[in-house]
Amino acid sequence: MAKDKVPVTILTGFLGSGKTTLLNHILTAQHGKKIAVIENEFGEVGIDDALIKPKLKTDTEEDVIEMMNGCICCTVRQDLVEVLKKLAKRSEKGLKLDAIVIETTGLADPAPVAQTFFVDDDVKEFCTLDGIITLVDAKHVVQHLDDEKPEGAENEAVEQVAFADRLILNKCDLVPEEAELKKVEDRLRAINKFAPIVRSTQAKVSADQVLNIKAFDLEKTLEMDPEFLNTEGEHEHDATVTSVGITVDGEVDLGKFNAWLEPIVTEKGVDIYRMKGVIAIYGDPNKYVYHAVHMIFSGAYTDPWGDEERCCKLMFIGKNLDKEELERGFEACRVEGSAAKKQKTSA
Repeated sequence: MAKDKVPVTILTGFLGSGKTTLLNHILTAQHGKKIAVIENEFGEVGIDDALIKPKLKTDTEEDVIEMMNGCICCTVRQDLVEVLKKLAKRSEKGLKLDAIVIETTGLADPAPVAQTFFVDDDVKEFCTLDGIITLVDAKHVVQHLDDEKPEGAENEAVEQVAFADRLILNKCDLVPEEAELKKVEDRLRAINKFAPIVRSTQAKVSADQVLNIKAFDLEKTLEMDPEFLNTEGEHEHDATVTSVGITVDGEVDLGKFNAWLEPIVTEKGVDIYRMKGVIAIYGDPNKYVYHAVHMIFSGAYTDPWGDEERCCKLMFIGKNLDKEELERGFEACRVEGSAAKKQKTSA
């Protein structure tokens, strides 16, 4: 019966490692597979959904399912079970799936997510855990592995590396010296000696290095973590890491927006693990998408807004975030006359 089960890939990795980029790369590749994507974001404002769906070709049959307002490894774990059960019912009615990819938030411990596939009978009957793929930011991973956490809180970056069946060492172009890359690989192997390491730039790896790799081994996992199947365990996040999300209808002035964002990146980048957003720029028909990891920032125009309502979505994840200050700063970038019909902020 195992051969009839849908293989599931857990795609994990710390904030800014390139998970969404890899997912887009796989979804737009010519592999002929029908894939369901379950994505989770830390906070109430969803950015990844806006970054994934425009990339899908019109003739594909991928499903993108969002799970918001919580980390998939704890508060929304039961939601994951329900989503999988709904996919199982659709499968019984004729939906043919070749794979399911679960993109976790960058703050997820993959172990409780993987546990889902062994403790629920309906889920076990429908699908099987194929492998845990961990993306690693070659530029910043050592910093996150060394990050001191409050007592009782887990270091998610370490957990993600430890539970990986395959490690994608991404952003190698940002570490041009081979000796430095070797040091990073040695550090990863000190945590996980079994997982193969695949180097990449811009998360460009083939789909067959991610999907249907048949790599997850429950016996090895139990050797590493005898409490793996203990559903009573609680995953504790670092409470100093929070998120601030801003969603506003209307447009902004690009010059003011850049002038506001630049000092945030340069002066507070050490504490900001991740920034990303989809922005409506006054006078431009295309969406402006930006990403930032610590002090590395990139932004570019992408798909046209078309008939879609023009709005701005921003997400900040990090330490020492001042929600009110961020809201005021962004509000000052707004263009007069493009007043919001509604405004929502979250933290």
